[in-house]
Amino acid sequence: MRRTTLVVAVVAMLVFAGCVGGNGFTDSIDGGDGDGSGDESTGLAPDGDLEIHHLDVGQADSTLIVTPAGESILIDTGDWRADGAGVIDSLEERGIDRIDHLVATHPHADHIGGHAAVIEHFETDGEGVGVAYDPGVVHDSATFENYLDAIEAHDVDLFEVRAGDELLLADDAVSATVLNPTEGESATDLNEASVALAIEYGDVRYLTTGDAETDVESRLVDDHGADLAADAVQAGHHGSSTSSSKPFLEAVDPDLAVISSALDSQYGHPHEEVLERFADRGIETYWTAVHGDVVLVTDGETIEVETAESYSSDPEDLLEANPDTDASPHVPTAAPSSTVVGSQSIVPVATGAAAG
Repeated sequence: MRRTTLVVAVVAMLVFAGCVGGNGFTDSIDGGDGDGSGDESTGLAPDGDLEIHHLDVGQADSTLIVTPAGESILIDTGDWRADGAGVIDSLEERGIDRIDHLVATHPHADHIGGHAAVIEHFETDGEGVGVAYDPGVVHDSATFENYLDAIEAHDVDLFEVRAGDELLLADDAVSATVLNPTEGESATDLNEASVALAIEYGDVRYLTTGDAETDVESRLVDDHGADLAADAVQAGHHGSSTSSSKPFLEAVDPDLAVISSALDSQYGHPHEEVLERFADRGIETYWTAVHGDVVLVTDGETIEVETAESYSSDPEDLLEANPDTDASPHVPTAAPSSTVVGSQSIVPVATGAAAG
């Protein structure tokens, strides 16, 4: 049974008010209307870069977000077999010595596999963990118990979040709004309880939904409609056909998607039909299995994409790279690359250690 004494009451946060998403990428990968007027939800003009690092952790998830003010948000921590090692290495390579916000999208071991180790590491060898968030559902696994043990041992505040809440960011220029799970709804499937977040900075909006599947996607479309629109999205459930449904993609209308899964995924992720849906919509697609770490950098108006490995972002080419299709896999061996956007380019970073 979940140790309710560890859970702080649901945070009194801002109610989701239908934030405006982007109008899609152009050649310069503009976010929103591109007028530089700033984020309507914060009222502040962007100043500096927001970074979204999709770490290559194999058949698992881990995403680091760094705000322009240097505030860190870590969403999931990879698979239990790696015990956070690759994630911690990647964070240290990026000079991260504190996790201000640690999010567990849901209790599956390929998402919270490194939570206990990350908490232990930053509480004993770093500057600590500020606040932890999760959907408040339990799992009868050692990985989940170890996570709660670490929360308790280091007295980390744990918040149970629901749709409409916002992460307690000190950086007022960035908002992180919870879209799932909903208040009063008890998920029978852990994937349904996944914490979904909409991250906004200036005119750019990013959406991540954990392992949420079509039922959750349908509710999000019903609840938010066109306000669900985002410039970039992390493909739900590692690119599984149980997510990234056509109605959801129509509502979100992303121009860029990132898939986190292994090349030799035991589940065949990303599924062929998902890549075909992305191809039909002309969505620029990055897959950690072939691109390595995928980093999105935005100034609030445009998005720059950096990959540890050079590979096509055409979903049809990724179909050929997937061993579960008829074509032979094409494993990238080229040097790291960066996408030049507008008049700027960024220097690639080293690939984080893979796990799983």
